[in-house]
Amino acid sequence: MSTSDCTVISAIAAFFLSAVTLSSGGPARAAGALAPFKDELFSKQTVLQTGDDGAFEVIDYDEMRDINGRDQIPQKRVQQKYVALGIRKAQVDQTLSLDGVSLDVTRVGPAQNAAFTVIFIHGRDGDRRLGANDYSFGGNFNRLKNLAAGNGGVYYSPTVKSFDSNGAAAIAGLIRYASAQSPGRPVILSCASMGSQVCWGIARDEASVQRLKGMLIMSGVTDPDFTRSAFYRAKLPLWFAHGSRDPVYAASDQQALFERLYKAKYPTRFTLFQTGNHGTPIRMIDWRRVLNWILAA
Repeated sequence: MSTSDCTVISAIAAFFLSAVTLSSGGPARAAGALAPFKDELFSKQTVLQTGDDGAFEVIDYDEMRDINGRDQIPQKRVQQKYVALGIRKAQVDQTLSLDGVSLDVTRVGPAQNAAFTVIFIHGRDGDRRLGANDYSFGGNFNRLKNLAAGNGGVYYSPTVKSFDSNGAAAIAGLIRYASAQSPGRPVILSCASMGSQVCWGIARDEASVQRLKGMLIMSGVTDPDFTRSAFYRAKLPLWFAHGSRDPVYAASDQQALFERLYKAKYPTRFTLFQTGNHGTPIRMIDWRRVLNWILAA
């Protein structure tokens, strides 16, 4: 057998392997539960404390176990068993023109007729590559990509140039675009660190809120005026995740907002990673659990 024949056979085998990965469990309905993906590695977390009828939880986090014991190169490259790279066949880099504004994105999954859309907004000094990196943050973005595209959805990781009204306007354009590509399907927005300012800006935009299904805020800044927003009035589900030792944005500030919302019977959840740092929620958040809760709301 020639070298070229072996190459062709290997390519065909890789294609079918990725197809199996992408179709595991079949495409999810818009409001259905997402099929599992490496739950045995990502979802088995120890709950130390719960409150507010389960809406608040404290999760055990240990740096030696959850970084050094999980990564081949700490904070840079997770062990191979945590990732499935066949998903890269569904990944493309694009520059979208949204009402005259150029937005660089990495898209994973179908461009049209997706069962749902997930958008991740990075923090300061990041770009679209952060949310598309298979090996950083313990492989959690690889899991997100597989959960989205493997269940018939689409995932976008855009580059946000500023965390002000201009940045929020660019993401409003992406939300509008994604909604038009997959009419009537849920759009979920997630923001990390300084990127949370974009989420809070979107929460005030009536048109964007009408297209959203819910939001996830990780290690974010607190918006004291959130209860005046269109998002709040629409009572869309909102999940917070924070590290208890976050030196950038205090967990207590975000927890106070959560408690205020919970007492008002707002649909909200809070996950606190005990001893976790600023980047801990991005590494440790159980994406399948969060997405299923928002999609089911």
